[in-house]
Amino acid sequence: MSSENTAAPQAPQTRTTQGALDRYFKITERGSTISAEIRGGLATFFAMSYIVVLNPLIIGLVKDANGHALGVPQVAAVTALIAGIMTIAMGIYAKQPFAMAAGLGVNALLATTILSTPNLTWPQIMGLVVWAGVLMTGLVLTGFRTAVFEAVPESLKTAIVVGIGFFIAFIGLVNAGIIRRTVDAAHTTVPVTFGVGGHLLGWPTVVFLVGLFLTIALFIRKVRGAILYGVLASTVLSIILEAVFHIGSSKDNPTGWSLNVPAWGGGSALPDVSLLFSADMFGAFGTIGGMAATMLVFTILISAFFDAMGTTVGLATEAGTIDKDGKIENIDRVLLVDALGSVAGGGTSSSANQIFVESATGIGAGARTGLANVVTGALFVGAVFLSPLVTIVPFEAVAPAMVFVGFLMIRQAVHIDWQDWGLGIPAFMTIIFMPFAYSIADGIGAGFISYVFIRMVQGRGREVHWLMYVVSAVFLVFFSTGLINGFTHG
Repeated sequence: MSSENTAAPQAPQTRTTQGALDRYFKITERGSTISAEIRGGLATFFAMSYIVVLNPLIIGLVKDANGHALGVPQVAAVTALIAGIMTIAMGIYAKQPFAMAAGLGVNALLATTILSTPNLTWPQIMGLVVWAGVLMTGLVLTGFRTAVFEAVPESLKTAIVVGIGFFIAFIGLVNAGIIRRTVDAAHTTVPVTFGVGGHLLGWPTVVFLVGLFLTIALFIRKVRGAILYGVLASTVLSIILEAVFHIGSSKDNPTGWSLNVPAWGGGSALPDVSLLFSADMFGAFGTIGGMAATMLVFTILISAFFDAMGTTVGLATEAGTIDKDGKIENIDRVLLVDALGSVAGGGTSSSANQIFVESATGIGAGARTGLANVVTGALFVGAVFLSPLVTIVPFEAVAPAMVFVGFLMIRQAVHIDWQDWGLGIPAFMTIIFMPFAYSIADGIGAGFISYVFIRMVQGRGREVHWLMYVVSAVFLVFFSTGLINGFTHG
Protein backbone atom coordinates (compact mmCIF):
# COMPACT_ATOMS: atom_id res chain seq x y z
CA MET A 1 0.00 0.00 0.00
CA SER A 2 1.34 3.38 -0.89
CA SER A 3 1.82 5.83 1.95
CA GLU A 4 1.79 8.72 -0.46
CA ASN A 5 -0.63 11.44 0.56
CA THR A 6 -3.26 11.61 -2.16
CA ALA A 7 -5.89 13.68 -0.38
CA ALA A 8 -4.74 17.22 -1.04
CA PRO A 9 -1.83 19.28 -2.36
CA GLN A 10 1.10 19.03 0.03
CA ALA A 11 2.38 22.01 1.94
CA PRO A 12 6.09 22.55 1.22
CA GLN A 13 8.61 21.46 3.81
CA THR A 14 10.38 24.39 5.41
CA ARG A 15 13.85 24.77 6.92
CA THR A 16 12.84 27.31 9.52
CA THR A 17 13.40 26.65 13.20
CA GLN A 18 10.55 24.55 14.53
CA GLY A 19 8.54 25.76 17.50
CA ALA A 20 7.37 23.56 20.34
CA LEU A 21 3.90 23.14 18.78
CA ASP A 22 5.44 22.15 15.46
CA ARG A 23 7.79 19.64 17.08
CA TYR A 24 5.15 18.07 19.30
CA PHE A 25 2.62 17.47 16.52
CA LYS A 26 5.26 16.91 13.80
CA ILE A 27 3.54 19.50 11.63
CA THR A 28 6.47 20.26 9.34
CA GLU A 29 7.65 16.65 9.37
CA ARG A 30 4.29 15.54 7.98
CA GLY A 31 4.36 18.23 5.29
CA SER A 32 1.72 20.44 6.86
CA THR A 33 1.35 23.92 8.32
CA ILE A 34 -0.56 25.34 11.26
CA SER A 35 -3.00 27.07 8.92
CA ALA A 36 -3.60 23.78 7.06
CA GLU A 37 -4.30 22.03 10.37
CA ILE A 38 -6.80 24.71 11.34
CA ARG A 39 -8.55 24.41 7.98
CA GLY A 40 -8.64 20.65 8.32
CA GLY A 41 -10.00 20.84 11.86
CA LEU A 42 -12.76 23.18 10.76
CA ALA A 43 -13.66 20.97 7.80
CA THR A 44 -13.88 17.87 10.00
CA PHE A 45 -16.12 19.66 12.49
CA PHE A 46 -18.51 20.85 9.80
CA ALA A 47 -18.56 17.37 8.24
CA MET A 48 -19.49 15.56 11.46
CA SER A 49 -21.27 18.21 13.56
CA TYR A 50 -24.59 16.71 12.43
CA ILE A 51 -24.06 13.96 15.02
CA VAL A 52 -24.99 16.41 17.79
CA VAL A 53 -28.40 16.75 16.14
CA LEU A 54 -28.83 13.20 14.85
CA ASN A 55 -27.66 11.15 17.86
CA PRO A 56 -30.38 12.57 20.16
CA LEU A 57 -33.00 11.73 17.53
CA ILE A 58 -31.77 8.11 17.44
CA ILE A 59 -31.35 7.33 21.14
CA GLY A 60 -32.95 10.29 22.91
CA LEU A 61 -36.60 9.72 21.98
CA VAL A 62 -37.00 5.93 22.28
CA LYS A 63 -38.43 4.75 25.61
CA ASP A 64 -37.02 1.80 27.53
CA ALA A 65 -38.83 -0.93 29.50
CA ASN A 66 -39.66 1.58 32.25
CA GLY A 67 -41.10 4.08 29.78
CA HIS A 68 -38.09 6.36 30.25
CA ALA A 69 -36.40 8.24 27.39
CA LEU A 70 -32.94 9.76 27.65
CA GLY A 71 -34.19 13.09 26.27
CA VAL A 72 -33.08 15.08 23.21
CA PRO A 73 -31.43 18.09 24.91
CA GLN A 74 -29.70 15.85 27.44
CA VAL A 75 -28.27 13.54 24.76
CA ALA A 76 -27.26 16.52 22.59
CA ALA A 77 -25.26 18.05 25.44
CA VAL A 78 -23.29 14.90 26.31
CA THR A 79 -22.84 14.02 22.63
CA ALA A 80 -21.06 17.30 21.94
CA LEU A 81 -19.13 17.26 25.22
CA ILE A 82 -17.73 13.73 24.94
CA ALA A 83 -17.01 14.15 21.22
CA GLY A 84 -14.97 17.24 22.09
CA ILE A 85 -13.06 15.59 24.92
CA MET A 86 -12.26 12.36 23.07
CA THR A 87 -11.32 14.18 19.86
CA ILE A 88 -8.88 16.40 21.73
CA ALA A 89 -7.49 13.34 23.54
CA MET A 90 -6.91 11.61 20.22
CA GLY A 91 -5.13 14.68 18.89
CA ILE A 92 -2.89 15.33 21.88
CA TYR A 93 -2.10 11.73 22.89
CA ALA A 94 -2.15 9.83 19.57
CA LYS A 95 -1.24 12.89 17.44
CA GLN A 96 -3.49 11.79 14.58
CA PRO A 97 -6.23 13.80 12.79
CA PHE A 98 -8.92 11.22 13.62
CA ALA A 99 -11.91 12.94 15.23
CA MET A 100 -14.31 11.00 17.45
CA ALA A 101 -18.01 11.11 18.27
CA ALA A 102 -20.95 8.81 19.00
CA GLY A 103 -20.81 6.10 16.34
CA LEU A 104 -23.89 5.76 14.18
CA GLY A 105 -23.55 1.99 13.92
CA VAL A 106 -23.58 1.40 17.67
CA ASN A 107 -26.26 3.95 18.53
CA ALA A 108 -28.63 2.45 15.96
CA LEU A 109 -27.84 -1.01 17.33
CA LEU A 110 -28.73 0.17 20.83
CA ALA A 111 -31.98 1.89 19.84
CA THR A 112 -33.36 -0.68 17.41
CA THR A 113 -32.07 -4.05 18.63
CA ILE A 114 -30.72 -4.08 22.17
CA LEU A 115 -33.46 -1.84 23.55
CA SER A 116 -36.02 -4.40 22.34
CA THR A 117 -34.65 -6.89 24.90
CA PRO A 118 -37.39 -7.32 27.52
CA ASN A 119 -37.00 -5.41 30.80
CA LEU A 120 -33.77 -3.59 29.87
CA THR A 121 -33.46 0.10 30.76
CA TRP A 122 -31.28 2.77 29.20
CA PRO A 123 -28.85 2.94 32.16
CA GLN A 124 -28.41 -0.83 31.96
CA ILE A 125 -27.83 -0.71 28.20
CA MET A 126 -25.24 2.03 28.57
CA GLY A 127 -23.56 -0.12 31.20
CA LEU A 128 -23.17 -2.83 28.55
CA VAL A 129 -21.51 -0.24 26.28
CA VAL A 130 -19.05 0.55 29.07
CA TRP A 131 -18.21 -3.14 29.46
CA ALA A 132 -17.63 -3.43 25.70
CA GLY A 133 -15.22 -0.51 25.98
CA VAL A 134 -13.46 -2.06 28.97
CA LEU A 135 -12.95 -5.32 27.07
CA MET A 136 -11.72 -3.44 24.03
CA THR A 137 -9.27 -1.51 26.21
CA GLY A 138 -7.98 -4.83 27.53
CA LEU A 139 -7.49 -6.10 23.97
CA VAL A 140 -5.45 -2.99 23.19
CA LEU A 141 -3.29 -3.22 26.32
CA THR A 142 -2.53 -6.89 25.66
CA GLY A 143 -1.51 -6.11 22.08
CA PHE A 144 -4.27 -8.27 20.55
CA ARG A 145 -6.00 -5.46 18.71
CA THR A 146 -2.75 -4.23 17.16
CA ALA A 147 -1.83 -7.79 16.21
CA VAL A 148 -5.10 -8.14 14.28
CA PHE A 149 -4.18 -5.00 12.33
CA GLU A 150 -0.81 -6.45 11.40
CA ALA A 151 -2.24 -9.86 10.42
CA VAL A 152 -4.38 -8.41 7.62
CA PRO A 153 -2.87 -8.77 4.10
CA GLU A 154 -1.99 -5.50 2.37
CA SER A 155 -4.52 -5.96 -0.43
CA LEU A 156 -7.30 -6.35 2.13
CA LYS A 157 -6.15 -3.22 3.95
CA THR A 158 -6.28 -1.37 0.66
CA ALA A 159 -9.73 -2.80 -0.04
CA ILE A 160 -10.87 -1.44 3.33
CA VAL A 161 -9.72 2.04 2.23
CA VAL A 162 -11.54 1.71 -1.09
CA GLY A 163 -14.67 0.35 0.58
CA ILE A 164 -14.72 3.27 2.98
CA GLY A 165 -14.35 5.58 -0.01
CA PHE A 166 -17.48 4.12 -1.59
CA PHE A 167 -19.21 4.16 1.80
CA ILE A 168 -18.47 7.81 2.58
CA ALA A 169 -19.49 8.87 -0.95
CA PHE A 170 -22.73 6.89 -0.62
CA ILE A 171 -23.43 8.51 2.75
CA GLY A 172 -22.91 11.92 1.17
CA LEU A 173 -25.26 11.19 -1.73
CA VAL A 174 -27.95 9.84 0.61
CA ASN A 175 -27.59 12.72 3.07
CA ALA A 176 -27.97 15.21 0.23
CA GLY A 177 -31.05 13.49 -1.15
CA ILE A 178 -29.39 12.71 -4.48
CA ILE A 179 -29.90 9.02 -3.76
CA ARG A 180 -33.06 8.18 -1.80
CA ARG A 181 -34.85 5.16 -0.46
CA THR A 182 -37.61 3.99 -2.76
CA VAL A 183 -40.90 5.16 -1.26
CA ASP A 184 -43.17 2.45 -2.68
CA ALA A 185 -40.87 -0.45 -1.80
CA ALA A 186 -43.75 -2.99 -1.89
CA HIS A 187 -44.24 -2.54 -5.65
CA THR A 188 -40.64 -2.44 -6.87
CA THR A 189 -37.43 -4.42 -6.55
CA VAL A 190 -35.35 -1.21 -6.63
CA PRO A 191 -34.23 -0.29 -3.08
CA VAL A 192 -33.02 3.22 -3.87
CA THR A 193 -33.79 5.81 -6.51
CA PHE A 194 -32.26 8.90 -8.07
CA GLY A 195 -33.59 12.12 -6.56
CA VAL A 196 -37.37 12.43 -6.25
CA GLY A 197 -39.04 9.99 -8.60
CA GLY A 198 -35.98 9.85 -10.82
CA HIS A 199 -35.54 13.64 -11.02
CA LEU A 200 -33.35 16.15 -9.21
CA LEU A 201 -35.63 18.66 -7.51
CA GLY A 202 -35.36 21.43 -4.94
CA TRP A 203 -32.94 24.14 -3.84
CA PRO A 204 -31.00 21.82 -1.49
CA THR A 205 -30.05 19.79 -4.57
CA VAL A 206 -28.75 22.99 -6.17
CA VAL A 207 -26.61 23.62 -3.07
CA PHE A 208 -25.14 20.13 -3.36
CA LEU A 209 -24.34 20.48 -7.06
CA VAL A 210 -22.80 23.94 -6.64
CA GLY A 211 -20.72 22.69 -3.72
CA LEU A 212 -19.54 19.58 -5.57
CA PHE A 213 -18.44 21.34 -8.76
CA LEU A 214 -16.92 24.23 -6.83
CA THR A 215 -14.89 21.79 -4.72
CA ILE A 216 -13.72 19.93 -7.84
CA ALA A 217 -12.75 23.17 -9.57
CA LEU A 218 -10.84 24.53 -6.57
CA PHE A 219 -9.02 21.23 -6.05
CA ILE A 220 -7.99 20.95 -9.70
CA ARG A 221 -6.74 24.54 -9.54
CA LYS A 222 -4.63 23.46 -6.52
CA VAL A 223 -6.33 25.84 -4.08
CA ARG A 224 -5.32 24.90 -0.56
CA GLY A 225 -8.36 24.27 1.61
CA ALA A 226 -10.51 23.57 -1.45
CA ILE A 227 -12.77 21.19 0.46
CA LEU A 228 -13.32 23.57 3.38
CA TYR A 229 -14.00 26.49 1.06
CA GLY A 230 -16.53 24.36 -0.79
CA VAL A 231 -18.35 23.60 2.49
CA LEU A 232 -18.33 27.26 3.58
CA ALA A 233 -19.54 28.55 0.21
CA SER A 234 -22.32 25.94 0.12
CA THR A 235 -23.37 26.89 3.65
CA VAL A 236 -23.58 30.59 2.77
CA LEU A 237 -25.62 29.76 -0.34
CA SER A 238 -27.97 27.55 1.69
CA ILE A 239 -28.55 30.30 4.28
CA ILE A 240 -29.40 32.78 1.53
CA LEU A 241 -31.76 30.35 -0.21
CA GLU A 242 -33.53 29.48 3.05
CA ALA A 243 -33.96 33.15 3.92
CA VAL A 244 -35.43 33.94 0.50
CA PHE A 245 -37.54 30.85 -0.24
CA HIS A 246 -38.30 29.47 3.26
CA ILE A 247 -37.63 25.92 2.08
CA GLY A 248 -38.03 24.14 5.43
CA SER A 249 -37.33 20.56 6.45
CA SER A 250 -37.76 17.42 4.36
CA LYS A 251 -40.20 16.21 7.05
CA ASP A 252 -42.73 18.64 5.61
CA ASN A 253 -41.43 18.88 2.06
CA PRO A 254 -39.68 16.12 0.05
CA THR A 255 -37.46 18.76 -1.55
CA GLY A 256 -36.58 20.39 1.79
CA TRP A 257 -33.37 20.22 3.83
CA SER A 258 -32.61 16.66 4.96
CA LEU A 259 -31.78 17.46 8.63
CA ASN A 260 -30.57 20.94 9.54
CA VAL A 261 -32.50 23.92 8.24
CA PRO A 262 -29.69 26.46 7.61
CA ALA A 263 -30.62 29.42 9.74
CA TRP A 264 -29.10 31.06 12.79
CA GLY A 265 -31.22 29.41 15.47
CA GLY A 266 -30.36 31.42 18.56
CA GLY A 267 -27.61 32.10 21.02
CA SER A 268 -25.98 30.30 23.91
CA ALA A 269 -27.68 28.25 26.60
CA LEU A 270 -26.69 26.30 29.68
CA PRO A 271 -26.49 22.60 28.74
CA ASP A 272 -28.32 19.81 30.57
CA VAL A 273 -25.58 17.31 31.48
CA SER A 274 -27.69 15.21 33.84
CA LEU A 275 -26.80 12.02 31.91
CA LEU A 276 -23.19 12.13 33.05
CA PHE A 277 -22.27 9.00 35.01
CA SER A 278 -25.79 7.59 34.70
CA ALA A 279 -24.85 4.11 33.40
CA ASP A 280 -25.81 1.03 35.44
CA MET A 281 -22.81 -1.28 35.18
CA PHE A 282 -24.36 -4.45 36.61
CA GLY A 283 -28.12 -4.06 36.19
CA ALA A 284 -28.39 -5.88 32.86
CA PHE A 285 -26.67 -8.97 34.21
CA GLY A 286 -29.27 -9.23 36.98
CA THR A 287 -32.20 -8.42 34.71
CA ILE A 288 -31.60 -10.74 31.74
CA GLY A 289 -28.92 -13.08 33.08
CA GLY A 290 -25.15 -13.25 32.69
CA MET A 291 -25.07 -15.19 29.41
CA ALA A 292 -27.58 -12.95 27.61
CA ALA A 293 -25.90 -9.78 28.84
CA THR A 294 -22.49 -11.09 27.79
CA MET A 295 -23.77 -11.81 24.27
CA LEU A 296 -25.06 -8.25 24.00
CA VAL A 297 -21.65 -6.93 25.12
CA PHE A 298 -20.04 -9.15 22.46
CA THR A 299 -22.34 -7.73 19.77
CA ILE A 300 -21.48 -4.15 20.72
CA LEU A 301 -17.78 -5.04 20.88
CA ILE A 302 -17.69 -6.54 17.38
CA SER A 303 -19.38 -3.51 15.83
CA ALA A 304 -17.10 -0.98 17.55
CA PHE A 305 -13.89 -3.02 17.19
CA PHE A 306 -13.96 -3.49 13.44
CA ASP A 307 -15.56 -0.17 12.51
CA ALA A 308 -12.56 1.51 14.13
CA MET A 309 -10.12 -0.85 12.45
CA GLY A 310 -11.37 -0.12 8.96
CA THR A 311 -11.76 3.60 9.53
CA THR A 312 -8.26 3.95 10.99
CA VAL A 313 -6.62 2.19 8.03
CA GLY A 314 -8.52 4.37 5.57
CA LEU A 315 -7.82 7.66 7.31
CA ALA A 316 -4.14 6.90 7.96
CA THR A 317 -3.65 6.06 4.31
CA GLU A 318 -5.13 9.37 3.21
CA ALA A 319 -3.20 11.33 5.84
CA GLY A 320 0.07 9.71 4.85
CA THR A 321 0.70 8.38 8.38
CA ILE A 322 0.89 4.74 7.28
CA ASP A 323 4.11 3.31 5.86
CA LYS A 324 4.68 0.93 2.96
CA ASP A 325 4.43 -2.06 5.33
CA GLY A 326 1.01 -0.97 6.55
CA LYS A 327 2.21 0.26 9.94
CA ILE A 328 0.21 3.19 11.31
CA GLU A 329 2.07 5.74 13.39
CA ASN A 330 1.09 5.61 17.09
CA ILE A 331 -1.42 2.85 16.36
CA ASP A 332 -1.42 1.61 19.97
CA ARG A 333 -2.34 5.07 21.21
CA VAL A 334 -4.99 5.48 18.51
CA LEU A 335 -6.66 2.21 19.47
CA LEU A 336 -6.46 2.96 23.19
CA VAL A 337 -8.21 6.32 22.84
CA ASP A 338 -10.80 4.72 20.57
CA ALA A 339 -11.48 1.98 23.12
CA LEU A 340 -11.77 4.50 25.95
CA GLY A 341 -14.30 6.34 23.75
CA SER A 342 -16.71 3.45 24.31
CA VAL A 343 -16.15 3.64 28.06
CA ALA A 344 -16.71 7.41 28.11
CA GLY A 345 -19.67 7.28 25.74
CA GLY A 346 -21.43 4.53 27.66
CA GLY A 347 -20.71 6.14 31.01
CA THR A 348 -22.31 9.40 29.86
CA SER A 349 -25.18 7.81 27.89
CA SER A 350 -24.06 9.37 24.61
CA SER A 351 -23.33 5.89 23.14
CA ALA A 352 -19.92 4.51 22.19
CA ASN A 353 -17.62 7.18 20.79
CA GLN A 354 -15.60 6.02 17.80
CA ILE A 355 -13.23 7.37 15.18
CA PHE A 356 -15.42 9.07 12.58
CA VAL A 357 -14.99 8.33 8.88
CA GLU A 358 -15.94 11.96 8.20
CA SER A 359 -12.46 12.86 9.47
CA ALA A 360 -11.44 12.12 5.88
CA THR A 361 -13.04 15.43 4.95
CA GLY A 362 -10.64 17.30 7.20
CA ILE A 363 -7.72 15.25 5.92
CA GLY A 364 -8.75 16.16 2.41
CA ALA A 365 -8.70 19.81 3.48
CA GLY A 366 -5.13 19.53 4.77
CA ALA A 367 -5.20 17.91 8.24
CA ARG A 368 -2.17 15.71 8.89
CA THR A 369 -1.61 15.92 12.64
CA GLY A 370 -3.35 15.91 16.00
CA LEU A 371 -3.49 19.72 15.99
CA ALA A 372 -6.47 19.52 13.64
CA ASN A 373 -8.21 17.37 16.24
CA VAL A 374 -7.65 20.01 18.89
CA VAL A 375 -9.46 22.50 16.65
CA THR A 376 -12.32 20.10 15.95
CA GLY A 377 -12.63 19.10 19.62
CA ALA A 378 -12.66 22.71 20.80
CA LEU A 379 -15.52 23.44 18.42
CA PHE A 380 -17.48 20.47 19.78
CA VAL A 381 -16.99 21.69 23.32
CA GLY A 382 -18.16 25.12 22.18
CA ALA A 383 -21.19 23.48 20.59
CA VAL A 384 -22.28 22.32 24.04
CA PHE A 385 -23.07 25.95 24.81
CA LEU A 386 -23.58 27.47 21.34
CA SER A 387 -26.21 25.52 19.45
CA PRO A 388 -25.95 27.39 16.09
CA LEU A 389 -22.51 25.85 15.59
CA VAL A 390 -24.14 22.54 14.74
CA THR A 391 -27.52 23.63 13.37
CA ILE A 392 -26.48 26.15 10.74
CA VAL A 393 -24.68 23.78 8.33
CA PRO A 394 -27.07 21.52 6.35
CA PHE A 395 -26.17 18.04 5.13
CA GLU A 396 -26.36 19.30 1.57
CA ALA A 397 -23.43 21.67 2.18
CA VAL A 398 -21.17 18.94 3.61
CA ALA A 399 -22.17 16.08 1.29
CA PRO A 400 -20.12 17.35 -1.71
CA ALA A 401 -16.97 17.15 0.39
CA MET A 402 -17.79 13.58 1.41
CA VAL A 403 -18.41 12.52 -2.19
CA PHE A 404 -15.16 14.10 -3.36
CA VAL A 405 -13.15 12.57 -0.52
CA GLY A 406 -14.71 9.23 -1.47
CA PHE A 407 -13.18 9.63 -4.92
CA LEU A 408 -9.76 10.35 -3.41
CA MET A 409 -9.92 7.17 -1.33
CA ILE A 410 -11.22 4.94 -4.12
CA ARG A 411 -8.12 5.67 -6.18
CA GLN A 412 -6.22 3.28 -3.91
CA ALA A 413 -7.87 0.35 -5.73
CA VAL A 414 -4.94 0.21 -8.17
CA HIS A 415 -2.78 -1.20 -5.36
CA ILE A 416 -4.95 -4.31 -4.88
CA ASP A 417 -3.61 -7.55 -6.38
CA TRP A 418 -6.66 -8.39 -8.48
CA GLN A 419 -4.86 -11.25 -10.27
CA ASP A 420 -4.67 -13.33 -7.08
CA TRP A 421 -8.17 -14.79 -6.55
CA GLY A 422 -7.44 -15.18 -2.86
CA LEU A 423 -6.96 -11.42 -2.55
CA GLY A 424 -9.07 -10.01 -5.39
CA ILE A 425 -12.36 -11.70 -4.48
CA PRO A 426 -12.12 -10.86 -0.74
CA ALA A 427 -11.20 -7.29 -1.68
CA PHE A 428 -14.29 -7.13 -3.88
CA MET A 429 -16.47 -8.51 -1.08
CA THR A 430 -15.07 -5.94 1.35
CA ILE A 431 -15.67 -3.06 -1.05
CA ILE A 432 -19.26 -3.89 -2.00
CA PHE A 433 -20.48 -4.89 1.46
CA MET A 434 -19.46 -1.65 3.18
CA PRO A 435 -21.84 0.68 1.31
CA PHE A 436 -24.56 -1.90 0.61
CA ALA A 437 -24.70 -3.17 4.20
CA TYR A 438 -24.14 0.40 5.42
CA SER A 439 -21.51 -0.96 7.79
CA ILE A 440 -17.71 -0.89 7.78
CA ALA A 441 -17.58 -3.84 10.19
CA ASP A 442 -19.83 -6.01 7.98
CA GLY A 443 -17.63 -5.27 4.96
CA ILE A 444 -14.51 -6.28 6.86
CA GLY A 445 -16.21 -9.48 8.02
CA ALA A 446 -17.23 -10.44 4.49
CA GLY A 447 -13.70 -9.85 3.26
CA PHE A 448 -12.00 -11.77 6.07
CA ILE A 449 -14.25 -14.82 5.82
CA SER A 450 -13.92 -15.04 2.03
CA TYR A 451 -10.12 -14.60 2.26
CA VAL A 452 -9.70 -17.50 4.68
CA PHE A 453 -12.14 -19.68 2.72
CA ILE A 454 -10.47 -19.10 -0.66
CA ARG A 455 -6.96 -19.65 0.69
CA MET A 456 -8.13 -22.99 2.13
CA VAL A 457 -9.74 -23.96 -1.19
CA GLN A 458 -6.46 -23.08 -2.92
CA GLY A 459 -4.56 -25.33 -0.53
CA ARG A 460 -2.69 -22.30 0.81
CA GLY A 461 -4.20 -22.25 4.28
CA ARG A 462 -0.78 -22.21 5.93
CA GLU A 463 -0.15 -18.77 4.44
CA VAL A 464 -3.02 -17.33 6.48
CA HIS A 465 -2.08 -15.75 9.81
CA TRP A 466 -3.68 -17.63 12.70
CA LEU A 467 -5.37 -14.45 13.89
CA MET A 468 -7.25 -14.26 10.58
CA TYR A 469 -8.73 -17.67 11.37
CA VAL A 470 -9.74 -16.50 14.84
CA VAL A 471 -11.30 -13.25 13.65
CA SER A 472 -13.07 -14.95 10.74
CA ALA A 473 -14.56 -17.49 13.14
CA VAL A 474 -15.76 -14.64 15.36
CA PHE A 475 -17.41 -13.00 12.34
CA LEU A 476 -19.05 -16.30 11.37
CA VAL A 477 -20.60 -16.52 14.82
CA PHE A 478 -21.61 -12.86 14.63
CA PHE A 479 -23.26 -13.20 11.21
CA SER A 480 -24.91 -16.53 12.11
CA THR A 481 -26.56 -15.40 15.33
CA GLY A 482 -29.83 -14.50 13.60
CA LEU A 483 -29.96 -17.78 11.68
CA ILE A 484 -29.21 -19.81 14.79
CA ASN A 485 -31.90 -17.99 16.80
CA GLY A 486 -34.37 -18.44 13.94
CA PHE A 487 -33.80 -22.18 13.69
CA THR A 488 -33.83 -22.56 17.50
CA HIS A 489 -37.13 -20.74 17.94
CA GLY A 490 -38.61 -21.80 14.64
